Amino acid sequence: MLPTTDSHPRAAHDFLQDPERSAWHDETLWMVRTKRDRMASRVPEWELLRETASQIKEHTLSQLSGYLEEFADRAEANGITVHWARDWEEHNRIVLGILQRHGAKRLVKSKSMLTEECHLNPCLAEHGIEVIDTDLGERIVQLEKGAPSHIVMPAIHLKRSEVGELFRRTMGTPEGLDDAQALTEAARQDLRKRYFAADAALTGINFAVAETGGFVVCTNEGNADMGAHLAPVHIACMGLEKIIPRQEHLGVFLRLLARSATGQPITSFSSHFLKPRPGQEMHVVIVDNGRSRQLARPDFRKSLACIRCAACFNTCPVYRRSGGFSYSYFIAGPIGSILAPNIDRKQHASLPFASTLCGSCSAVCPVKIDIHTQLLKWRQEIVAEGHTGWMKRLAMRAAAFVFRHPRVFRMAGWWARKFLPLANRIHLDPWTKTRDLPPPPNASFQEWYRRRGK
Repeated sequence: MLPTTDSHPRAAHDFLQDPERSAWHDETLWMVRTKRDRMASRVPEWELLRETASQIKEHTLSQLSGYLEEFADRAEANGITVHWARDWEEHNRIVLGILQRHGAKRLVKSKSMLTEECHLNPCLAEHGIEVIDTDLGERIVQLEKGAPSHIVMPAIHLKRSEVGELFRRTMGTPEGLDDAQALTEAARQDLRKRYFAADAALTGINFAVAETGGFVVCTNEGNADMGAHLAPVHIACMGLEKIIPRQEHLGVFLRLLARSATGQPITSFSSHFLKPRPGQEMHVVIVDNGRSRQLARPDFRKSLACIRCAACFNTCPVYRRSGGFSYSYFIAGPIGSILAPNIDRKQHASLPFASTLCGSCSAVCPVKIDIHTQLLKWRQEIVAEGHTGWMKRLAMRAAAFVFRHPRVFRMAGWWARKFLPLANRIHLDPWTKTRDLPPPPNASFQEWYRRRGK
């Protein structure tokens, strides 16, 4: 579940109380990052693909309204009903209204981060509609009564033994079962009957094509296909940034997505939906929920190019060590730390500071979003608006004073070289609780330069 505090450091501190889990989480995600690197190295034109994807997204965002209208017109001509939602509440009302018109009481849902953003599951539950998440990771966290900690691997924070115990309590599997294949089979058998009993299915949308009015859903389990092809009503929900202009552009993004997300050459299922099958009703819900506001910000608009691969999660040293639940937004990691302040700067003020600004996130982003640069710009805006703690503001003002006055700077450097070694012995919080500061130099650069000149 998301932290009750908006402070990333405090929430991360809770996760780090279990150092073994933190280290395991770090190693697991780094393994995914190295798989991504291997797959990328096998594509000679990898950087060309990234640049092409970046330019396609930049072009699309510059003409977004036109492409959205083109998509809606083509989709409706194909027999799809298109709905527009200003915010998460309107999205939920639209989905609820569709289900209620059909008397639906059971909904099977494949992975959709947009519905997490809109808090759809609890909304439908309040109106007596049972929602079953069919993605294995999403199903695990649903049974746990929790939330995803990662947008591609929702249950990455749990070990197999913990999933086995959860399945024992909820599905009656044998005690002590922790074999991955056996656990997957148990979930598959439990979900199969849910598909046949469902009154409607809901999917996300990875890419919507303006040229055709169709859309693509990518999964590794086929759960989106199973739900959409069995249910009489298919609802697909998308943020307005998921649009791409032409069918031929799909190949660029599909080659980048799986390699960046999980280190696979391609997702197991890339399902293309163009129109409802005979006797079926198909709806697409297009949601804004603050995206237009982000689009209007020149410094941050490119964050809307994100294709939700989570490569920035897997490489980020802060996310890997602090876990997804240390973030106060439904999307964690570096990209979430850019998107969250757009929604509420005060509530999510600590997130842009949850970064080393090392640039690794920008280096692996398949659409070349300048993530670390945007994090720095958010820091500047958050500080300017007074959303940081008084201690941090005081420290920054003191640092600014020192840097503006050379004589004070030299004096501060002299004192620091004398007394910083004590920090490793007295364990100043938080750095020296878990690491030693490097020994300071014997002299400042200016002193060294003067001696060398003589």
